[in-house]
Amino acid sequence: MVARVWSLMRFLIKGSVAGGAVYLVYDQELLGPSHRSEAALRKAEEALPPAAFQLGQYVCQQTGLQMPQLPAPPQMSFPIRECWNSGIVRVMSALSVAPSKAREYSVEGWQYLKERTK
Repeated sequence: MVARVWSLMRFLIKGSVAGGAVYLVYDQELLGPSHRSEAALRKAEEALPPAAFQLGQYVCQQTGLQMPQLPAPPQMSFPIRECWNSGIVRVMSALSVAPSKAREYSVEGWQYLKERTK
């Protein structure tokens, strides 16, 4: 009985996390126009370092540990649209040559096996 409840709880937690991620993507319009995605990325870049610092201060305060000062995070300024497009082009070109490469590699493997079994 406990195993069933535990598996149900795990399923509900995973479903909640996945649903929250989908809602966040939809709410922030990350799959919409690229200028909205860039604005969301900039907003995250501004909010993340102070939040990480506050979390570190809270952990140090609660545990009594000393946390060394971390270097400043690097500034990222690159156009997402160009990176996304080049990634899509590379993935699609790899998928387009995959059947011929698979055939080529299988022929080479077959020849190698024939040579080794002689």
